[in-house]
Amino acid sequence: MDRLCQTYWPALYAFARRLGWDSEAARDLTQAYFADLLEKEFLAEIDAGKGRFRSFLLSSMRHFLSHQRERSRALKRGGATLILSLDMVAPEEGRALAGTTSLTPEEVFEQRWAMSVIETAMERLRVECTAVGGTQRFELLRPYLTSLESQAPYRDVARSLNTTEAAVKVAVHRLRRRFARCLRAELAETVADEGDVDDELRHLLTVVSG
Repeated sequence: MDRLCQTYWPALYAFARRLGWDSEAARDLTQAYFADLLEKEFLAEIDAGKGRFRSFLLSSMRHFLSHQRERSRALKRGGATLILSLDMVAPEEGRALAGTTSLTPEEVFEQRWAMSVIETAMERLRVECTAVGGTQRFELLRPYLTSLESQAPYRDVARSLNTTEAAVKVAVHRLRRRFARCLRAELAETVADEGDVDDELRHLLTVVSG
């Protein structure tokens, strides 16, 4: 449940914010939604053959919010038991809502979902690299795995690693393949069939590039 919250909290929180809830209400409602899932054991009742997990969450969150406007007015600051640290809310707000004035709530959800999956997959890869003593190499090559970070010239990285530019290019190519496997592993946990992973990956790339 903790891993589920870490991955999907930003997307659902951003969805609530884009629907017009203020930051405090959106935080409380997202918390209440996850608590509801856990308390009523809805996750155990999901039919894995009836669609993608992100679609289930978006649909059920929309339904949940439609029944919470009156209840939300009664929520008091600090009144809920938080599943996640509040430290994550403030940074996510800026990333989730910056530049989204023309996006629908559903598009904001998709955007934050895609970013969360990428971040989770990146962390999975970092753990793998750290386990074999490749922490420095990973940190230096990480910017080349996506277009989301600025990239230093290969020669600078080669100098830091005491190797050649050609060797850095090969290392980046290999790390990209490992990152792709990590992305697929993350997505495979949220679809009913292995054959759906490619569709989800294409959708994720479309969301990010769009």
